[in-house]
Amino acid sequence: MKIVIAPDSFKGSLTALQAALAIKRGLVNVWPDAEYLVFPVSDGGVGTVEALVYLTGGTTFVDEVKDSLGRKIKAAWGLLGDGKTAVVEIASACGLMNLSPKDLDPARACTYGFGQQIQKALEKGIDRLILGLGGSATNDAGAGMLEALGLKLLKADGTPIERGAHGLGELFSIDSSGLNPRLGEVEITVACAVKNPLLGPKGTSQIFGPKKGATNLLIPELDKALAKFHEVGAKHTGRSADSKPGAGAAGGVGAALMLFTEATFVKGIEVVLKEGRFAEKAAGASLIIAGEGTTDQDTLWWGKAPLGVSDAGRAMGIPTITIAGALEVGYQKLYDGGMAAVMGVIPYPMSYPQAIGDASRFLEDAAWRLARILTTKLADAGEAESRPAGTHVEPALLIGET
Repeated sequence: MKIVIAPDSFKGSLTALQAALAIKRGLVNVWPDAEYLVFPVSDGGVGTVEALVYLTGGTTFVDEVKDSLGRKIKAAWGLLGDGKTAVVEIASACGLMNLSPKDLDPARACTYGFGQQIQKALEKGIDRLILGLGGSATNDAGAGMLEALGLKLLKADGTPIERGAHGLGELFSIDSSGLNPRLGEVEITVACAVKNPLLGPKGTSQIFGPKKGATNLLIPELDKALAKFHEVGAKHTGRSADSKPGAGAAGGVGAALMLFTEATFVKGIEVVLKEGRFAEKAAGASLIIAGEGTTDQDTLWWGKAPLGVSDAGRAMGIPTITIAGALEVGYQKLYDGGMAAVMGVIPYPMSYPQAIGDASRFLEDAAWRLARILTTKLADAGEAESRPAGTHVEPALLIGET
């Protein structure tokens, strides 16, 4: 029996790899002789670098760059096992995870550190660049990123604008003569789950601004700032990106990449599955176990990692079960998307800090419970009467033939 363990990170508690290993420990207690494939995943947000480096036998680099508020921070990026593909996730340097709630400031937050990481990757002589755009704390349309890569964003008097969304209102012209030419020489793949446009009621400021600390009064100002960036950027490049799906990713970084590079946008989970050779490695499995911190209707609507894993499994005839830290409104929608089953981690009422603090143990226990259920629940009562005590039952026999 072969089981694939492919969770995303459990935000605030476990990385995808830590979650996968916890799940494996729980399963081994029930199925000690099974073959296990540990396959941590990400949808382009936190953990994209870790997952791809792990899956491809790559290398992680850690550099000192600026966080979204301009403070020094150590941030990681990766070189995949082929030695020619780099992966950089915006969450590492400029992510929400690096800020406390009181520090959230979407008018000031800047993507300069993300650009510094990209610059470091380009210096390695790579041929391909994968950029993960989930989990950012920024709303500056990627202006800081472009500045770090050599672009000059100027006021009417020829001086540089201030970094962050609040400075975009003074943007008058762009000088791209110093932009790193390597951006036009490498193949760029943008890994993200966001399809939102840059501007408007479904744009990045309106939809994601509140999560980054934007008030109702600030959101229109942020939208104006992004509109100004797009106006000047589109005039400079002869391109348009404001209404394109994905332009709103990472507070408008998607739009910057559309305007100034030839980047291709792909669902983050699809990038990880492809680069990690999921179909090849998972072939012949009886069951896939996915996971994430919170499962609700957004998992289906946004096409998050568990759904992507489930889709890949269904294409191979392998059922997928998701184990979630929390089940919230609309999680049942995943069944409409083809998920075989969904179960929560928490075994009894407890505080949020307790759940986060002991997440590994609770996840291991949940996997143990799941394995016990799949082993002991028989297809029908008649089979229960005829089956000798202790007989092993493969999980695929209980939730559908593979």
